[in-house]
Amino acid sequence: MTVYDRVHLTVAINYGGRDEITRAVRAAARDVAAGSLDPAAITDQRLAAYLDSADLPDPDLVVRTSGETRVSNFLLWQAAYSEYVFTPTLWPDFTPQAMADILHEYGLRERRFGGVK
Repeated sequence: MTVYDRVHLTVAINYGGRDEITRAVRAAARDVAAGSLDPAAITDQRLAAYLDSADLPDPDLVVRTSGETRVSNFLLWQAAYSEYVFTPTLWPDFTPQAMADILHEYGLRERRFGGVK
């Protein structure tokens, strides 16, 4: 049995993933123009360091409440290999039991991180 002793919960208010990526690219471009960054050295890890969430791990699980089945511009870069759960429950009505149910379902999934079985 796996024991988890740390959870990162990211709630974003007035956040936009496209805007975050655009600002990260602009910052990297400024460093290239200043000569402090070689364009050939830009990797996905290097670009991720310019993101607002650079100090957070990429999410393993994204829970989308409210019955919407879209990512809604949320953590577009960071959630590339995340698992998603879409629930009809509205955020104010989301309970610890609802989260426990989602985590149980998540635990049954096979994570391949873009690979094939």
